[in-house]
Amino acid sequence: MAQRTQSSKGIEESLRLLARKYADRLKQAIDARLEEMKEDDKSHFLIYQVLGISDQEGQLVDEYQNKGRFLYKYAGSFLEEAAKLCFLEKFSESGSAWIPNTQGQRPKRFGIDCLVANDAIEFKWRDATTDGDHITKEHTRIRAIVDAGHIPIRVMFYYPNRTQAIKIQQTLETLYQGVNGQYYYGAAAWRYVNQRTGVDLLQILTALAQENAPTN
Repeated sequence: MAQRTQSSKGIEESLRLLARKYADRLKQAIDARLEEMKEDDKSHFLIYQVLGISDQEGQLVDEYQNKGRFLYKYAGSFLEEAAKLCFLEKFSESGSAWIPNTQGQRPKRFGIDCLVANDAIEFKWRDATTDGDHITKEHTRIRAIVDAGHIPIRVMFYYPNRTQAIKIQQTLETLYQGVNGQYYYGAAAWRYVNQRTGVDLLQILTALAQENAPTN
């Protein structure tokens, strides 16, 4: 029991350090972009004004649009890497891998986020795409995974809200089922990580969120 507790503390500290690293990177990226924006051409504010948006509000819109891009990028990368750490804690031989594209010319190969024995696990923090081509690309990828002798598994922590994006995910789920793969999202995704690795990732991140919550 003591060994398990020590292991739990180890993964918690690893996730805490990972969160700190990504938080620092996010802040640096946002600060650098906001500094760049001070020199931006703001002549497009004319159109904002035509549509009833003040210069002050337009400035805030542009700033938060840029902040949002960085936030989504770093939030997704952090959560996906955090999930990988959980599996690495349980399966020391697990890790990223590459397989050839046996279904087409481009790309020449596909990446696998986490390969555990024959389980080819893909982590997504969320997928709000509404692009129909996404279905074709994903179908090609999972067929290549099957050709490589692996089981495609999709673990997506947050489900999209918009109707078209939900339809895309429903189609993807059907594709995974069609090749005897597995598809987990929302609460099922968090349970999957917990059951496979013994790490309650959601609980740890909830605690970290409370630790890192702004004080003002």
